[in-house]
Order: sequence, then structure tokens, then C-alpha cells
Amino acid sequence: MRVIMNEAQTKRIVLGITGGIAAYKAAELARLLVKQGIEVQVAMTEAATHFITPSTMQALTGMPVLIDQWQDDKGLAHIHSSRVADAIVIAPATADFIAKLAHGLANDLLSTLCLARNCPLLIAPAMNKQMWANAATQRNVQQLMVDGVMVLGPASGAQACGEEGMGRMLEAEGLARDIAALFQPKLLAGLKILITAGPTYEAIDAVRGITNRSSGKMGYAIAQAALEMGAQVTLVSGPTSLAKPHGAHVVDVISAAEMFDAVKQHVAHSEIFIGVAAVADYRVAQPSEQKIKKSDSKLTLELIPNQDILAYVANLPKPPFCVGFAAESEKLCEHAKDKRKKKNIPLLAANLAQHAIGSDDNELVLFDDAGEHVLPRADKLTLARALLCHAAVLYKKGSK
Repeated sequence: MRVIMNEAQTKRIVLGITGGIAAYKAAELARLLVKQGIEVQVAMTEAATHFITPSTMQALTGMPVLIDQWQDDKGLAHIHSSRVADAIVIAPATADFIAKLAHGLANDLLSTLCLARNCPLLIAPAMNKQMWANAATQRNVQQLMVDGVMVLGPASGAQACGEEGMGRMLEAEGLARDIAALFQPKLLAGLKILITAGPTYEAIDAVRGITNRSSGKMGYAIAQAALEMGAQVTLVSGPTSLAKPHGAHVVDVISAAEMFDAVKQHVAHSEIFIGVAAVADYRVAQPSEQKIKKSDSKLTLELIPNQDILAYVANLPKPPFCVGFAAESEKLCEHAKDKRKKKNIPLLAANLAQHAIGSDDNELVLFDDAGEHVLPRADKLTLARALLCHAAVLYKKGSK
């Protein structure tokens, strides 16, 4: 049994904070980036220190905060910090700082650091809606995009001034996801991937049904990871409360029959199929169109099998590369090996349902022709990335 560890080199970013009320979001952004194993060096403008303290950012990142050009003896902090960074992220990026970047001004540490960089630069604008709409700001943003700067946001929403409109900085969770995506290897570039996620709901009557406790988090994490790696993703999702992965084509379904129909519609155009959904094995033979009224007598339901979606895809004349999932409550390895053999698929990911359903983290064991490979417990997006890296290698071997 092989334990797959994250062998990727630690990524380093400079998180630049400028003087806007949205600076408070930078604290959560730094925390989320550190949680993903990214080393964060914070650099602040003097104005930013009026909104959030350097001590807060140092405590969150474990590194001294850069503010003054002359913090080191030689005054070369801008050169050293930009050379060791894999990316520079300015969040929030005020209208004033965006103007500096667009015109190549360098009159403080952070602007000098950006000008001296040899790595990608990302900005998350944050300002009043009138400032964002101003022609000068729009010209500056367009110039930065022409210069290759990645602009993340802004969004529309309530602003600190009491107005509402475009100019609100993106939330930390979305920014952290976009930044992490920058570092993911594009192992699936151009590939079309079909993913099923979430539970299905099988109606008993007009108000009742049979379902399960699947949250859909693992399937959605795999969709997000596949997008990060350059894939074109179609996500067939059962009922969940999760936000749709940005960039994926999402097909919402309710029942197993609807999920099966959606898979049949899209599978012919897919190179990889990943069946993560917890599809109900049975459905009610004759669901009632009206609510079944309560009575003192027993209620007997006749259940009939649903179509096995994974088996259908795996047995197509020209099947895509298939990845299955097995959620077991006991004898994990024994049941997972048996399922992979019966389904005749190259890769199966298994976990204990009682440790996985509804949780934000998990542990997976991958089964393929070479044996068992453990993905140690981690958040589901980290597991999804590791799973797809493993699948990408197997897919490329099989397509040669």
C-alpha cells in the first residue's frame, strides 16, 4: 500500500494590502492561503495600517510584515521579496494603487515591489461604485489587463459607504480558490470531464421521498480541481445547497433516472467520467401523485432497482476513462476491490461513509491495477487535486 503525499514545492506569494475598508478581508484570505500550504509574505502600504494592523497579519502568516522600503539594511526588500515569490496578490487594490500600477509609479515599498517583479500579478479591486465606474479607473484596469495582470472581481453588493453597486471586493474564500488554481498543474488541459455529484431523491408521494445524507462536497471539489487543471467540466448534480463551481456546465437533476438521462446525454463527448454521486440503488415502483394520508395500518412500498450509471458508462462500446467511488461502512478494502472488479473500471476511490458524509475533510484509498494508494486525511479540495493527478497519469498511460 502506497501513501501518496503532496510532493509539490511550497508556493510563496506576496499578499499586498492597500488602504481600503476591505482590508479586513485580507486577514481571512491570508488564513485560507496558509491553510492550503501556501507561504504568505504580507506587504502593506502605510494607509493599509489604518484599517488592519501588521501584528494581525504577522500572527496569521508567521512572517514579519513588510511596510517600509528601508526595513532591511540595504533597502532592497522589494527585490528580494519579488524574486522569491511565485505570485503577488494585491487585495484589496484601491483605485489609487491601481492607477500607480497602470502608470508604473513606485513611491512606496509595495508599488516598487510590483514594478520589480518577475512573477504573475493579481489584483482584487475594492472601491466605491462611482470610483469603479470612473473612466480613469476603467482605463487603468484595461491597461493592467493588457499588461498581463489578472483582475479578480470586483463584485456588486453593499458597500461601506452605504451605497450598493459594483466595486465590492470578492470574498476571501473565492479569492483563495482562484489564487490556488494559479498554481495547479494543467494536467487535464482541454479534456472533457463528466462528473456526477450529490444525492438523488426518489419520490414516495407528493411530499415524501427516499434520499441519503450525501452533501455533494466531494463531487463539487473534484469539479473545482478539474477546472483548475484546465479541464472542460460538466457536472451532473443531485439536490445540494452548494454554490456551483464557476466555469463548470452544471446540470441539475433530482432522481436517479434524471441523472442517468443526463449522463447518457453528455457521456459521448467526454474523455473522463467520474461517478461521485451517491445514487439511490432503489426507487418506489408506483409513487403517489398526492400525499399519502397517515393511517393506523402499515404502509408497504415496492422498491425496484435504479439503473447502475457507472456500470452503464464502463460498458459502452468506447467508454471514457472511468473513476468510481465507493462509500462503505465496513471492510473498505474488500468491498472496494470487489466493486472495481465488477464494474471493470481502471480506478476507484473508496472511503468510510461514517467519516466522510457531510464533513469538510476525508481520507481516500485509491484502487487501481498497481494496488492501493492512500490519500491521507485532508480537506476535500486537496484530496480532489491528488485524486485527479493520479487519474491523469493513468489516463495518459491508457491513451498511448
